Amino acid sequence: MVRRFGLAVLAIALVVGIALWFLTAPATIASGALPARSPDLANGKTAFDAGGCASCHATPNQEDRTRLGGGLAMPSPFGTFHVPNISPDPTAGIGRWSEADFVNAVMKGTSPDGAHLYPAFPYPSYAHARLDDVRDLFGYIKTLPAVAGQAPPHELPFPFSIRRAVGLWKLLFFDDKPFTPDPAQTAQWNRGAYLVNGLGHCAECHSPRNALGGIVKSKRFAGGPDPEGKGFVPNITQKGLKGWSEKDLAYFLETGQTPEGDSAGGSMARVIRNTSQLSAEDRNAMAVYVKSLPSVDGPPRPPRKN
Repeated sequence: MVRRFGLAVLAIALVVGIALWFLTAPATIASGALPARSPDLANGKTAFDAGGCASCHATPNQEDRTRLGGGLAMPSPFGTFHVPNISPDPTAGIGRWSEADFVNAVMKGTSPDGAHLYPAFPYPSYAHARLDDVRDLFGYIKTLPAVAGQAPPHELPFPFSIRRAVGLWKLLFFDDKPFTPDPAQTAQWNRGAYLVNGLGHCAECHSPRNALGGIVKSKRFAGGPDPEGKGFVPNITQKGLKGWSEKDLAYFLETGQTPEGDSAGGSMARVIRNTSQLSAEDRNAMAVYVKSLPSVDGPPRPPRKN
């Protein structure tokens, strides 16, 4: 009887294991699904700036934001991630990647060798970008300088070092539905919503996360502890920005200057270096959308240290 029970448990565990293996398989877009297309490099640069690629991938301690040699260390509750080289270098970077490889990384979180990428790379937001924008982004990155040198491997303790487990995370938190414009809103609002929720990936930092690292949907944009452990990210719903006008927000995205006369610091200063390159129309659209966010109470902010 005990032996039969043990065999039954083993069989169930085997079935569950096989099911989980298939459910957690990395998803890809086949290269055949990408029809021939000449990249729009101007649009690719817009995607590059909106996506904040230089904020993380530019080689640290140098001023050229087009040198995407990686190497930035990103501490997190799950370990330290080291941002990779995405320059066109054929050995250290993505110079040998196909367009499909790039699309799968950005929109599916799947590497060219078929492994899950960690969501420290904000593909949960990039997945909502338009396919043509991502393809144009790839075309633009290929025009940038090749940079030698690879970043060190991630420093993640067990079990976070098991990439296949990211498939379980994706089952719980990864929504790759494309952005759908709201017909009840203006074209400007929809452009802002697309940039903020997709390429701009603003919610990735400006939202609290649960113990598994998933964004708490009911608190989206309501601020929370900095994912890098360096303070607190502000609430950008009307709870936090009630006193800001759309003009204030657009000016902040251009200059980093707040209505109170303060300047953006930390990782937000890197973001401003990118949003300042966008057109005034795109910054205004982002401001219109952010100002429309309803007031949401976020996690309590710790008292400032004297």
